Amino acid sequence: MKNRQDKHGARLHKQGNPRRLGGAALASALTVCGAVHAQDATAPVDPWKVDIYYENDTRFRGKDATGETVGLSKFRNTLQVEADKKLEGGWKFRSILRGSFDGVYRLNDDQYGRKAGGGVLLESQGGPPPLPHGSGAVNKTVVDGLGLVNNTFGFNSTNPGAPNYNPNEGLRLLGDRWHDSLNGGVEFATPVRPCDTDRRGCADFGGYGDKKRSELEMPEFNERWDVIREAFVTNTVGLADGKQLFLKLGKQQVVWGRTDLFRVLDVINPVDYSRNNIYDELQDIRIPMWIAQAEYRMGASETMQDRNLQVVWNFDKFRPNNLGQCGTANVILDAGCFFRGMKNLWDNGGTVSNFANVQPGVLLATDFGPGQIGLRNVDLPNWSLKNTQLGLKYEGITQGGLSFSLNALTYRSQLPSLHGGKGAQNAFTGQPCADANGNCPYLIAFDMHFPRVNLLGGSVDLQWEAAKAAVRVEAAVTSGEEFANTLRPELYSKNRVFRSVVGIDRPTFVPFINPNRTTLFSAQLFYQHIFDHELQQGQFGPVGMPDWKDNVIGTLLIKAFLAGDRVSPQLITAYDVKARALVTSPQIDWLVTNKLKLSFGGNFKLRNGDERWKFDDCRGCNPWGPFTAPVGDTDPMTAYSRGLGGLEPLGRFRAGPIGAAWKENEVFFTARYQF
Repeated sequence: MKNRQDKHGARLHKQGNPRRLGGAALASALTVCGAVHAQDATAPVDPWKVDIYYENDTRFRGKDATGETVGLSKFRNTLQVEADKKLEGGWKFRSILRGSFDGVYRLNDDQYGRKAGGGVLLESQGGPPPLPHGSGAVNKTVVDGLGLVNNTFGFNSTNPGAPNYNPNEGLRLLGDRWHDSLNGGVEFATPVRPCDTDRRGCADFGGYGDKKRSELEMPEFNERWDVIREAFVTNTVGLADGKQLFLKLGKQQVVWGRTDLFRVLDVINPVDYSRNNIYDELQDIRIPMWIAQAEYRMGASETMQDRNLQVVWNFDKFRPNNLGQCGTANVILDAGCFFRGMKNLWDNGGTVSNFANVQPGVLLATDFGPGQIGLRNVDLPNWSLKNTQLGLKYEGITQGGLSFSLNALTYRSQLPSLHGGKGAQNAFTGQPCADANGNCPYLIAFDMHFPRVNLLGGSVDLQWEAAKAAVRVEAAVTSGEEFANTLRPELYSKNRVFRSVVGIDRPTFVPFINPNRTTLFSAQLFYQHIFDHELQQGQFGPVGMPDWKDNVIGTLLIKAFLAGDRVSPQLITAYDVKARALVTSPQIDWLVTNKLKLSFGGNFKLRNGDERWKFDDCRGCNPWGPFTAPVGDTDPMTAYSRGLGGLEPLGRFRAGPIGAAWKENEVFFTARYQF
């Protein structure tokens, strides 16, 4: 896959490889590597081969959904050092050290730094004008008037000396960057400042979510030592009958897939979407892990030109995808803001818009106290043998030239699952809200989990001679994945999923572009099907799984080569069929010299309305009957979803990564230099 990507550049923005690294850290790391592999001074010494790259990536965004111009969204300076050395006994050592510093958190601190956010207003549909956070129309005073005892319906938004202080400052409304805030959904405030400035809602969601400003500025310098991007040794051992055993051990990427942007088989390494959403090349955003590989190279047979059997053991501590911390520029699906806002609700309480149904057509902003709704716990798997990941791949080339693979993998899901109905109390009475198992059915209080997933799949590469094109196909079936589902009391379900992709690459002469050089056309069609998908019509709208049962995403790359291949214009588009969301990215790469490359471009999103994104939010699920059932409900004492909904919080799964970023239009300039 890497070779195909390097050749064709089939992605929305070629990010390149350089990263920033402190000189002292670099010198120390290289010294240690040299000491470990030092040889006898009298023996011939194979020299280190070292390449050093520097890159500046500067990006600017226009207006978001609030109508405010965002401005500078990235000013990242990166240094990357790649070092190789031959060792004794046929071993080879390969390392990549990468570090970066992003100045956007200081240069644009009212958007992404210590001055980000402010006070927010929350909607009461059909009721009073929007109310400030901490001033819900239904609050402790109102509920006290009902004559109930042990009332905990409220939170501290005014007294900094009291526990759970949650003031109306440093906040944004959930989703306000990508959709109209007055949309009838259940929105709430989410803190957006770095966690050393504002700890509200900060938690480790799997390598992100609790970072202070310096850690956001220099993301590779962390406790997982991400500054060491790769560090592994390889060796090829000869066996009988010409067979070989290839070994690779260390921190590395294992590339099983052949696709760009979206993954089917390529799921061994998690992905850092906080760098540039889905638009960077996968080789730059995969998160390397400590992995052992063994590949038995069997060679040819009567029916095969070549055969290999590969075993992959990811023995590193579990790590999910980095979805981006709320308050940063790249938060895919706006998920990091949803998590941080929900964690703040559980820890400190907060105001939720359009929640309490007091009369037909009137939904009032409602205050909740700590420990009533939100995100309670994050269950990140600790290291243990059962939490490691194991993969097996058989690949071969037939005598007819057909390349294929058969893949099997057991791993932890790199995306989180939220299990609802978790230990809360009745907001009106203060009494436990729980069934015989200690859960409260349909309650929007969650624990975050990462379930075990099993994958079976395969791939095929072939030449389509009649079309003069290369065709690649991947397909996989997984079991164990979990999805939001408001038809279930626990608000999630476990489903099997089928994913596939068909890609076609065709170099074509286009005379008006370049009569002497082919232009690359590369198209991909992704398909996903969720088995046992549940979706019904409730009293007020659809109820069940917000993820589409079947969905298709298409991508197209057109890349030309001019001026002796020193100038390369390209256009990439991706279209999400169900979300009706489109992104297009024009770009020009200019190889000024063999060492200096400049890139200019942008990415721009379009969508056809957002009504189809709205979905049930379970505000009417009624775990506290009869107080939160819609007025006039025929069964107000039973907890189940009535289908009241809006864009928040589940509409993001319908919008997808393109739709949920449709207001993140930006232009960029990148300069890359090799020393």
